[in-house]
Amino acid sequence: MATVMNNLSTQLLVIGGGATGLGIAWDASLRGIKTVLVEKGDLGEGTSGRYHGLLHSGGRYVISDPHSASDCASENEILRKIAPSTIEDTGGYFVSTPADPLEFPDSWLHGCEQTGVAADEIPLAQLRKREPLLNPRISRAFSVNDGALDSFALTHLLANGIQRSGGKLLLRHAVTGLEIRHNHIQTIQLINLRTQEMLMMSADFVINAAGPWAGDIAWLAKTQIPITLSKGSMLAMASRFTQTVINRCKPPGDGDILVPIGTVSVLGTTDLPVQRPDHLQIFPWELDLLLSEADILVPGIRQHRPLRAWAGVRPLYSSQHDDQEGDRAIKRSHIVLDHRDRDGIDNFVSVFGGKLTTYRLMAEAAVDLAANRLGQYTACATRTTPIPAPDSPIGFLGSERLRSFSDRASSAQDMVICECELVSAKQLRQALFSDEQPTLDDLRRDFRLGMGPCQAAYCGFRSAGIAAKGSRADPQFLGDFTQERWKGIQPLVWGSSLRQIELMRRINFELLHLSEADQ
Repeated sequence: MATVMNNLSTQLLVIGGGATGLGIAWDASLRGIKTVLVEKGDLGEGTSGRYHGLLHSGGRYVISDPHSASDCASENEILRKIAPSTIEDTGGYFVSTPADPLEFPDSWLHGCEQTGVAADEIPLAQLRKREPLLNPRISRAFSVNDGALDSFALTHLLANGIQRSGGKLLLRHAVTGLEIRHNHIQTIQLINLRTQEMLMMSADFVINAAGPWAGDIAWLAKTQIPITLSKGSMLAMASRFTQTVINRCKPPGDGDILVPIGTVSVLGTTDLPVQRPDHLQIFPWELDLLLSEADILVPGIRQHRPLRAWAGVRPLYSSQHDDQEGDRAIKRSHIVLDHRDRDGIDNFVSVFGGKLTTYRLMAEAAVDLAANRLGQYTACATRTTPIPAPDSPIGFLGSERLRSFSDRASSAQDMVICECELVSAKQLRQALFSDEQPTLDDLRRDFRLGMGPCQAAYCGFRSAGIAAKGSRADPQFLGDFTQERWKGIQPLVWGSSLRQIELMRRINFELLHLSEADQ
């Protein structure tokens, strides 16, 4: 039975713990606004943690959505300065394959000039020297400022910055009600999903940054927002086929990008309308399409081992015209929706749309409005303020991650638990027995645990063993994590992936005696 805790109060309440919500709380905290952020799950558990890992140059949208292209180009440069540890500067190319329209590159290059997206045509010999596995029949190539962005590292940086600046984070707290009186949200009802305790909160201003769940939050305020949910499926290959991001130089479509992240390559994405944020089913035809399209870029790639598939749901701002044209026609720009003008609620704003690359810009616009309404306006500082790194760095990419691990591994007792992602026993012990009491899936987002080639076949039960030696001996602890890993592997059970599944099955069923229900 739920119990009621004492009331809390704050100037600004931010709903949603993805990049946008965290960016809003970081911006507001820097301006001296007393801020609380609530998230029903873990940091980056929604759309921010379910994308292809691209730091956008803006090149993808120079024709279809020029405003978004310009935003991406400018925010790309800012992110490299304020959060460099989260970015692998791979660079990127837009290339014309025999399957792409011949006239498009000239129009695309003109669009880059109009939107401020840096793009330069390069000799094909230079491209082939850098990326020898690409299709030898590529006819034109253009360099752009793409990169790989670790969203889990970014969300943790932002969370650290918020707390250092006096902000408060309430993870695993779900909003269950919004009480509106006299055109003002007076009370926000929360439930602690760990303890089932109820919490009543008052806030001078509320920002709805719940991503694909923003419609649900708006519904609690007895209003609706023009949001369309679009599911995109992605596929990680077990090898890194290129050193740079490779884009097809054609109108945006399914399977038109390859992103190198760490030791893997991510193929993306599809675009399907869905009704709910948790509608994440991946269809076999989607994976076949992604492999077929990638094979145009890297001939023979579909013969290699796919590692894992996953899907994320994009919250897009839609109009009646967009509904008629389909999801690919919907602009990727963001909107800050003031519910005072629209619905008569004077302390409520919803922000959605945009790209992860533009999270900071979205946050700035939302906090500008809130600060003005609170009578506490000061200039935004996030454009030039580096996000402070936590004391225990996580989420680094490439050689920087290896150096960070070498610095931490100072004793023989600090053994490696996850060889794929260089996670140590010391890190896991500190996290498992902290006040947060994370699950293994939370530690996946924190440390990339189980995200390497073995997909937690070994580190899963090792981590559960560490937990069992302490106070975390829950029999469901490993089963729940294994189930989450299985969701992304199940669509790929053929060839070498099937052999990997059989190895995991034998470890979990025959060695650890997990039940069929756990799997």
